[in-house]
Amino acid sequence: MERKCGVLLPVASLPSQYGIGCFSKEAYEFVDFLAQAGQTYWQILPLGQTGYGDSPYQSISTFAGNPYFIDPAALIEAGYISGSDADGFDFGKEPRSVDYEKIYRNRYVLLRKAYANSPFCLQPSGKWKERQYDADRKAFEDFRWDNAGWLPDFALFCAVKEYYDGDMFTLWPEEIRLREAAAMDRYRITLDEEIRFYEFLQYLFHMQWKKLKDYANGRGVRIIGDIPIYVAFDSADTWSHPELFELDEKGFPTVVAGVPPDAFSETGQLWGNPIYRWKRHKDTGYDWWISRLAHVFTLYDVVRIDHFRGFDEYWAVPYGSETAMTGKWCKGPGYDLFAAMEEKLGRREIVAEDLGYLTKTVLKLVERTGYPGMKVLQFAFDGNTKNAYLPHNYTKNAVVYTGTHDNDTTRGWYTSANRKQMQFIRKYVNIRSSRTATYDLIRLAMQSVADTAIIPIQDYLDIGSDGRINIPSTLGGNWSWRVLPGELTPELAEKMREFASVYGRIAE
Repeated sequence: MERKCGVLLPVASLPSQYGIGCFSKEAYEFVDFLAQAGQTYWQILPLGQTGYGDSPYQSISTFAGNPYFIDPAALIEAGYISGSDADGFDFGKEPRSVDYEKIYRNRYVLLRKAYANSPFCLQPSGKWKERQYDADRKAFEDFRWDNAGWLPDFALFCAVKEYYDGDMFTLWPEEIRLREAAAMDRYRITLDEEIRFYEFLQYLFHMQWKKLKDYANGRGVRIIGDIPIYVAFDSADTWSHPELFELDEKGFPTVVAGVPPDAFSETGQLWGNPIYRWKRHKDTGYDWWISRLAHVFTLYDVVRIDHFRGFDEYWAVPYGSETAMTGKWCKGPGYDLFAAMEEKLGRREIVAEDLGYLTKTVLKLVERTGYPGMKVLQFAFDGNTKNAYLPHNYTKNAVVYTGTHDNDTTRGWYTSANRKQMQFIRKYVNIRSSRTATYDLIRLAMQSVADTAIIPIQDYLDIGSDGRINIPSTLGGNWSWRVLPGELTPELAEKMREFASVYGRIAE
């Protein structure tokens, strides 16, 4: 990666009139803002459809996109819904935060209305039956064909889940839970309209995202996407490929994922995701993983792989444990997976999320892949001058952040630092006033030798802890913070551009 810089902002955190950031005009305006500010990268969180806890890291599919991001204004323009249709729903009134309960209750009702009044439903009515929409239907069928490796199973999973009032698939009747052939055929026939509706949503998502990404690339802005290492247990992936996960004969996990006690939690983090049956993956030439990575590289220009150390060793916790403390380390696939990927897909731009306690074998794996790792300033100031997160210990092949989506904002973190930590921060960074602390730390990241610097937009806005995106190991109140309309001013863009220029990161 060349010496450049960018901004971390989840799509959900964009302003919009429909309760959650989406692929609307505000997204295009944000791209324009980044270009004006001399930024090369827009880093986002996973685009997957969220499930339990509204976390983008617990998606019901590793391939499917989040329908919440479909722009209602584009549906109005297409004639599928009216402005009064969209305005008639309460998607939440607070512009600073996402009300996921209201989005969940109302968004799908609006999207169903759009589907029923479109050329894509099984029995189009009125003008939508006319031949002038044949090209649209052809594009939809092409999309279905191009995504046949995952879309049919995903759409069926969603339709059956809806049929059983949202229950986890482990609570479905055994015949469909275990994918018996006769049951699969019967549900496909019974739920044909619902299946097509969920395929329609994915078509809209991917068409709208491709248009936005193409616009960003045309303005010199590249997308850094995020791929969780694991899939959610209650997901189309687990249900449709049980042979790839450590499950028993009834489809229940024997072990689940997490991490041992760390800086975020004294009892560790119990994520609950199913663990991969890595030997089976190896025996298939890592086909599923290669398909997954090939798919995300159609969505993003650069991919950040979350919890990279899990490919070297992973923390396996017996299913049913109350905390992650009962887990143990097991060997992952190591370099073998990435060698197979490069053989099939060629050399791709990947960022390794290598945070936390790193063993020699993890460090060797990151070095062997050649992927840049991550450096987070908030982890740097423990008083140890050999701390890998202090800028004087960086190498060029790194991506530096003031903080990530799992950290407090820089203003919030600085304000809550203890006395000893504060003394070291002020000495190292030469902070002379708390009023300038956030920008002093942004400056430190930007002037570092790391090729890439990514700054959360909350830090450029100098927002306190109210701007935090996520507190790990907690449920409720996360993933909801949003930019306010009018906050991203030309003056802020000019200030960001000056930093990019002074420190040799300007987008030419």
